[in-house]
Amino acid sequence: MGKIVVTEFISLDGVIEDPGGSEDFKHGGWSFQFSRGDEGDKFKLDETMEADAQLLGRVTYQGFAEAWPSREGEFADKLNEMPKYVVSSTVDGSEWNNTTVLGGDLAEEISKLKQEVDGMILVAGSAQLVQALIENDLVDELRLMVFPVVLGSGKRLFGDVDDMKSLRLTDSKTVGDGVAIMIYEPAS
Repeated sequence: MGKIVVTEFISLDGVIEDPGGSEDFKHGGWSFQFSRGDEGDKFKLDETMEADAQLLGRVTYQGFAEAWPSREGEFADKLNEMPKYVVSSTVDGSEWNNTTVLGGDLAEEISKLKQEVDGMILVAGSAQLVQALIENDLVDELRLMVFPVVLGSGKRLFGDVDDMKSLRLTDSKTVGDGVAIMIYEPAS
């Protein structure tokens, strides 16, 4: 059975928008102001190499589909080869190889996906999708790479939820320039 693992670069005030600088956000590229160090870089590489599939929202998918197919190397090769699932009613998946579009009821589609994929289904970025996954209790693990910066504006990871969501910290460490890696699972 598949496991939904959300991974995010996040500021201290909860912003996940444009950490890499490829969008038109006034603080775009904010994560590059800090070194993750060798240990942080290894964490991100290992996470990607362990993933069996990738689940993305439309905006993140389109950004990744524009950036990654032309890149090479271990990380890029893994992203380009692994199965990708995009939640969208407007894209057809032809922008990037090995893509399947999920366009039905989110909870049903994700439950079905978890039955079909045996292993880690990695979700990066995709703010709107992640908020819906959290709201519907579909996240099995939340991996946050917390950067020591307050941005003051931008898309936030956590939106309004109908019920409180309790989490349990399962691992944490500090890497590089004070970047905290925090791993959570649902408490219940």
